[in-house]
Amino acid sequence: MSVLAQAQEGSAGVGSPLLNISIFAAFVVVTLVVVFRASRNNKTASDYYAAGRSFTGPQNGVAIAGDYLSAASFLGIAGAIAVNGYDGFLYSIGFLVAWLVALLLVAELLRNTGKFTMGDVLSFRMRQRPVRAASAASTLVVSFFYLLAQMAGAGALITLLLGIDNENVLGQGIVIAIVGILMITYVLVGGMKGTTWVQIIKATLLMIGAAVITIWVLGIYGFNLSALLGSAVEANPSVTSASGTTKELGDNLLNPGLAYGATALSKIDFLSLGLALVLGTAGLPHILMRFYTVPTAKEARRSVVWAIWLIGLFYLFSLVLGYGAAALVPGGAQRITEAPGGTNSAAPLLAFELGGVVLLGIISAIAFATILAVVAGLTIAASASFAHDLYANVIKKGQTEPDAEVRVARITAVVVGILAIAAGVLARNQNIAFLVALAFAVAASANLPTILYSLFWKRFNTTGALWSIYGGLASCVLLIVFSPAVSGSASSMIPGADFDIFPLRNPGLVSIPLSFVLGVVGTYVGGRHPVEEGKYAEMEVRSLTGAGSEKATSH
Repeated sequence: MSVLAQAQEGSAGVGSPLLNISIFAAFVVVTLVVVFRASRNNKTASDYYAAGRSFTGPQNGVAIAGDYLSAASFLGIAGAIAVNGYDGFLYSIGFLVAWLVALLLVAELLRNTGKFTMGDVLSFRMRQRPVRAASAASTLVVSFFYLLAQMAGAGALITLLLGIDNENVLGQGIVIAIVGILMITYVLVGGMKGTTWVQIIKATLLMIGAAVITIWVLGIYGFNLSALLGSAVEANPSVTSASGTTKELGDNLLNPGLAYGATALSKIDFLSLGLALVLGTAGLPHILMRFYTVPTAKEARRSVVWAIWLIGLFYLFSLVLGYGAAALVPGGAQRITEAPGGTNSAAPLLAFELGGVVLLGIISAIAFATILAVVAGLTIAASASFAHDLYANVIKKGQTEPDAEVRVARITAVVVGILAIAAGVLARNQNIAFLVALAFAVAASANLPTILYSLFWKRFNTTGALWSIYGGLASCVLLIVFSPAVSGSASSMIPGADFDIFPLRNPGLVSIPLSFVLGVVGTYVGGRHPVEEGKYAEMEVRSLTGAGSEKATSH
């Protein structure tokens, strides 16, 4: 246990840095080979953006699970459960329930109506250029917030494994830059097809790794979940934060209110968080793009069903991972809070406690794979939206060669990667699940109202779409900037600053309803422009049957 003791003193990483990096390097080599092989078939824009619509429902479902089970799910939620118990698990519940919205309202209809991006759907019966520009703007902003979380996860993991101090900006910055460069390579070379295979490999490894730890932890307690929960309660009477605030744990780990029940404001904050989580998934551009990689509407539905099963199973695993870390890691929640990487270190510390340096190395490599795969998916979504919506259809007015469009997408991927690296350094010590919740709030505010109105409201027009997208996007981002998430406390992104005039840490409760309202108001304000009845009828038939979409059938 000398390594663990050293890590507790902050002078060394946990486990063997050489072994950790070797296992991670092996994964990178294998996936790069897969990406290069997949890239040989990237001949058209459809190949680059939508993998030639060649994946089956189960394959795409596993890839969606890979895209969705990000560093927030593996590192952030396990840490949130270890420290906040029941309230931490509410992240899992929100993330999972959100898929019902995606399955019932969005997946099949979106796949049938669009071609490559969300902008295809939103502009179908609107004025093309302004709506595509708005769609691209919201896609880029949502992707940026989600990338923040993944880059923060990379920094947290390396901080723990290599013993880089939390305040060592240069050390963490170098690590985040390496992750960013690998991400850019995946996207530039493999496109959507290569990225999808990386997601499938990563999702398989993640499910196996989480299952092994879950069975191991439950086996220690005779497969008695009550015994595990009781042990977590006994091992954690209280926890003291870096600011010196002591929080009573014990039985509170099993009851609601530990993180969000202390005051009326914190309960409202939780309601806001829950709304963002449940409604955000159906507006995430990198998830929506996945529905275009299958050939039929039937396969799109199968994709979501497979994804729900895999994601639901994983979130049950996360419950055991979180409480297992609280019960088995020496020092429990206090140790996890103080570790390099903070609460994001719960799962790696648990792996080290169970299987020593070997299991830690494997789990760490899987966590890195998780981060790499998700950022690759986000980057291709952002670059595709910029190239297809902004460059090809706004700047070039639809008069462009597919080769030029793909070239612009690749350039955009490099720019997005550089921005993600810079932003990741800023957000390096934040809880990842919390950062992802901000991305969900932006997606639910800017994208979901417009998608639903476009698909289901005949009268909805261009003015309504622009008001809804820009209004939801601007209000959400503005409220985040002036919230306690950015300034005003020791755990904020900018700890020394204090301009948190908006009290909620997640703005979903205000920005999401506002976006729905703006969509209605904008539609009536712009009502002097007649609705194209024929276009709406065409969109309705196409969304419900798939008739007219590329390679679509009416299954």
